[in-house]
Amino acid sequence: MAERETYHHGDLRQALIGAALTLISEKNVESISLRDVARRVGVSHAAPYRHFADKDTLLAAVATQGFQLLHDALEEAAHNVPDHPLKQLQDIGIAYVHFALTHSSHYRLMFGAYQTTASQQPDNLAEAVDNAFMVLVNVIIRGQKVGVMREDDPRQLAQTAWALVHGLAMLLMDGKISEMNAQSVTSLSTAVIKHLLKGIASA
Repeated sequence: MAERETYHHGDLRQALIGAALTLISEKNVESISLRDVARRVGVSHAAPYRHFADKDTLLAAVATQGFQLLHDALEEAAHNVPDHPLKQLQDIGIAYVHFALTHSSHYRLMFGAYQTTASQQPDNLAEAVDNAFMVLVNVIIRGQKVGVMREDDPRQLAQTAWALVHGLAMLLMDGKISEMNAQSVTSLSTAVIKHLLKGIASA
């Protein structure tokens, strides 16, 4: 296939990321190659190497983008109720579950569908993970400052919250909780997170 001449420097990188996401939705991520991605975009087999050293580097970029999108979704949810930390935490949890369901290819890669070795994971991926996590931590810290959340380690409380919504998201994605539309997902997420808030809220 003749290589397209229309890609600018940044366009090709994003096109490769988009193609990788599409392939992740269609097949086992371990079986994807840079050759597959190049073929899907319509460029030469050598073209991806202008931006990615290997498959692991490309998948790390996809995961980084996913965590950046997750961060933005959680921040948006938190900003809707800036003066109510408990409601912020609830809305963040609901936004998290909806993100997982609407960005399932990103999400499965972000959380275990394919793991690069530690030495291959770029600093910006670790930074993107931490930035998303810190949205939870910062809401809990604000809640502690105004006395509506218990005075435990905020990072541990955030890890507890993350574990809960991640587990719910995975059950929904894997079809273990079936026949759920967007409205019922929100209702279920709200109910689950309210139980969490009872444990996090101050006495």
